[in-house]
Amino acid sequence: MCSFQRRREKMNKGFTVWFTGLSGAGKSTISHLLKEKLKEFGRDVELLDGDVVRTNLCQDLGFSGQDSDITIQRIAFICKLLTRNGIAVISAAISPYREARDKARNEIGNFIEVYVKCPLEVCVERDVKGLYKKAFKGEIQSFTGVSHPYEEPRNPDLILETNKETVEESINKIIKKLIELGYLNTKEDVYSSEEESKIIKRLSGLGYIN
Repeated sequence: MCSFQRRREKMNKGFTVWFTGLSGAGKSTISHLLKEKLKEFGRDVELLDGDVVRTNLCQDLGFSGQDSDITIQRIAFICKLLTRNGIAVISAAISPYREARDKARNEIGNFIEVYVKCPLEVCVERDVKGLYKKAFKGEIQSFTGVSHPYEEPRNPDLILETNKETVEESINKIIKKLIELGYLNTKEDVYSSEEESKIIKRLSGLGYIN
């Protein structure tokens, strides 16, 4: 198989962009814009937002460490199924524990861990729902970053510092990383099926493809 075919095969594979970070860091905002951007690259995309997952898939779970791990296991399982069927998946959940994220990486395979990094004080300022305020008062138990620990990734594939960069800059960093990893074409590399057939036929005639 020639490098052109291998690259094309990889770009048709599914992958999971796994956002992790404190509440208010910017995961949901970035993930929704990334979803639209990936569609421009011709990818089928599914977004698993932490709040939506908790409402529809994890109504039976609370915010304890054990429940958090179960939530991540469920998200990872869905990501694995979608990824292996060629879907570009975006997961936007706090996922506070390294071990749980590492298990998700091992289970999913094509996994890009993106640490949405933002100081706690900035996350508190952004908190329109008032969740941090309630957590500091003790009205919400096991709240990550206040009464519940968050374990920063040691070796994430990408770090977004949302207190220092715009959303557009963050999106561009993700797209650049996905292109580097071979999961997306550059705009110049995008061919129609007819154009690809012509290229493969030409390479075959030249003896580059058996």
